[in-house]
Formats: sequence, C-alpha cells, structure tokens
Amino acid sequence: MKLNKIFLTATLLFAGVCANAQETVTEYVFQPHWFGQAQIGGQETLGEGKFGKLLNPNAQIAFGYKFTPYFGLRLAVNGWQSRGGIHMMPNEYTDFAGIDNYYKWNYIAPTIDAVFDLTNLLGGYNPTRCFEFDLIAGLGTNYGWHNHDARKLQASLPMAYQEDDLGLNALWGAKWRFLGHVGCAINFNVSSRVQLGLEVTANVTDDTYNSKAYGQNTDWYFNALLGIGWSFGPKYNVNTRVIEEPVAPEPVIVEKVVEKIVEVPVQVEEKKVEKEVLRRDVFFLINQYVIRPQEMEKVAQVAEYLQSHPEATVTITGYADKGTGSMAYNLRLSAQRSQAVAKALQDKYYIPASRMIVKSMGEDMYQPYPDAVQNRVAICIAE
Repeated sequence: MKLNKIFLTATLLFAGVCANAQETVTEYVFQPHWFGQAQIGGQETLGEGKFGKLLNPNAQIAFGYKFTPYFGLRLAVNGWQSRGGIHMMPNEYTDFAGIDNYYKWNYIAPTIDAVFDLTNLLGGYNPTRCFEFDLIAGLGTNYGWHNHDARKLQASLPMAYQEDDLGLNALWGAKWRFLGHVGCAINFNVSSRVQLGLEVTANVTDDTYNSKAYGQNTDWYFNALLGIGWSFGPKYNVNTRVIEEPVAPEPVIVEKVVEKIVEVPVQVEEKKVEKEVLRRDVFFLINQYVIRPQEMEKVAQVAEYLQSHPEATVTITGYADKGTGSMAYNLRLSAQRSQAVAKALQDKYYIPASRMIVKSMGEDMYQPYPDAVQNRVAICIAE
C-alpha cells in the first residue's frame, strides 16, 4: 500500500532539451564606393525627318559615388553630335532641287544625376545577382556650337524661303541651354567590380536647340548607350560565420495521475487535463522567405500536430533582422515569411486557413532573439 501511494503521488515532468544545429551563414555588407562609366552609342533628335536621318553618334563618361545599396550620385558628361532638318512640302521639291535639307552641329552636356537601384530596393541587397536595374534623373546644361551647316542651308534656300518661312532660325552661335533628363539602365555584373550595361535617356531642352523657333515648345533628343562601369574600391564585404541555430523543444506530454478515493456515497474526483502546446521556429536565410528543406520538417511537425488535434489552431508570426535593410523592407519581408509558412501548411498539408492566425513584426521592430541571424524567423505556436 505504501509503494502504491508513492507511485500515485509522483508526477513525471520532462523538460525539452534544446539541440544545437550548426549552419554556415554568408552575409554581404554594403560598402560605399566611387565608380566610373565609359559609354558610346547613338542619339536621335526629335524633329522633322525620318528615323535614321536624325541619328547621330554619341558618347558619355561619368564618375560618381554610391552612398547606399539603393542610391548614388554621378557627374556625367555627354556629347558629340546632333542633327536637324527642315520639312518640305511635295510642291516645294523643285525649288529645293540639289539642296540637302539636313544639318548637324556639336554639343556637350554635363549633368548631375541621381541613380536609384530598383533591384536592391525591391528585392533586398544582394551583390551576387547577375544584373541590376537603375532609374536615372538629372539636371544640367547643354552647350551647342559649330552650327555652320544650318547657316549654309539657310543661305542656299531660294530667296522666297529665307524669311523664316520654313521656321529655320540658324543665327545662334555657341549657346548654353538648360537641360533635364530621365532614363533607365540595366547593368550586368562581369566581376565583383566590373559591369557591362545599356543606358537609355530622354533629354529635354529649349526650343532653339534644333535651330528652329516656332514658339515656346521644348526640344527633345534621346540617347542609347552601351558601355562599361567599374568601382574604384570593394562594393561589399563578405562575412561568413557558423551559428548555433536553436531548435525548438519537442512537445512534452504531462500526464497527471489522480488517486480516486471511494467513500459512501461514492464520489469520483474529475480528472484534470492539461493543455498541450507546440512551438516550432522556422529559420530563413538573409533577405529570403523561401523555406529550406531542413526547416520544412518543422512545418510538417506543426501540420501533424494540427491533424491530430482537430480543435487546435496555430499562430504564425514572421520576423526580420532589423539591422539589415530599411523598416519598410523588413516589415514586408517578415510578412512574407509568415505567409510562406501558412501557404505551405495550406497547400502541402491541407490545413484550412481558418485554423491559422498569420501575423508579422510590427513597426516597433520587436526581435525575439538577441542574435540578429536568429531573428530571420517565423515562429509557429499551435495550441
């Protein structure tokens, strides 16, 4: 009887022991750096003439500084040659017989440009991508000179057309004009410091640029340039380290044995059932929300728990390392991580969405772990 009482009053409680799983993590840390570009291509002036008739050679050289993974400034000097033309009506061809109605001049256009790296801004910083896509916007000036062809054309016109009847106003000499432009570029990484790329820009200046002045309209020309870019210093540092990735404890089922006391009348004490809780932490690599195979095993364990406990629900909370990336990017990434786990539970294990509560890190940027790497996680609590 004494042994029986000892057995009945003993309670067994097993604490989950955290296992350590080693993982090698490579992190890329952006380094501000100077860069240069040399490009060559073509220019098409917007004017009266068929495409190709107003096509000209074009070149550009630029130097700049990239302050963040998403933003840089550059000084670009673009120039070479532009071309214009005058329009002739069919009945005027005889009057213009033997006259070339196209003319060219030289120009140089220095600008200060802002360069926005959309690839890093939208997809997170990753210097090992094979390409990047940039938006470009800038202001500067355009200096035109050597407008002799337009002067000669004006002098060769029949007298009836020399009073600006064709809108030709070729009397400007060397002249500075205000210039603005916008464009885009796609660059392909050849090495850690060298890129090959294509840049396209639309440039706007005042109405006298093409030697014609009909009013207050603006003149446009478009540049397409192929070239090479290089950085004068390292663009990033590589940090590789081995981390101890915590594995959430296995669920512990605590069974309480209650002694039944029989009296007259017989009363049976109700058996108290304790609630069982399961927690699994699904870890992600930097700037990613794809579930790796070893982490998918944890998702499978959550699904198995929910299948064996039909009344249970799971709360999935995504997090991101606040030390990497902007607040807006981390808020989006943490939500993507929790949604990735929820989607896996729903698509692969057929857990209905009604049994899942999907949350993510708020603007307070709460971090569940002291180690930054461990905060790239989606924590699942099923109960």
